[in-house]
Amino acid sequence: MSEPEQRLYFLLQRAAHRLRIAADRRCLAAAGVTTAQLGALFAIQDQPDITQRQLAQTLGLRESAVTALVTRLTGAGLIARSPHPREHRAMVLRLSEHGADTLRAAQPEIDRFNAELRAGLGDAAFTETAAALSILAYDDMAAPNA
Repeated sequence: MSEPEQRLYFLLQRAAHRLRIAADRRCLAAAGVTTAQLGALFAIQDQPDITQRQLAQTLGLRESAVTALVTRLTGAGLIARSPHPREHRAMVLRLSEHGADTLRAAQPEIDRFNAELRAGLGDAAFTETAAALSILAYDDMAAPNA
């Protein structure tokens, strides 16, 4: 096995860190939000009336982390919380108009970032990498003995 293959986890972590920093800078400049905040906004846009628990599951985060994230997004006027119609302790989340405007402002930068990644890797490698990362992110077989 070659050395880069043995260091796959390290390389994934390093690449994710560098990409997150670059994407955060660009998204903050374009729309005033981080990629973590954008992820939550996209999830809320895709699933109106999502609960915080469902958002945590969608994002793969602990509920405590999502509570803090939702508090920041609400404080910034990007989302609105309202009581769940059937679960008295739950709140549902909905994108505000400002949140929708923020997603629209961020989209061109997201598209440019992805285009740069595609250009840097090449079409075939970009597609293969996206498929492999999807397996690692969502398939149970990617977490041996989990």
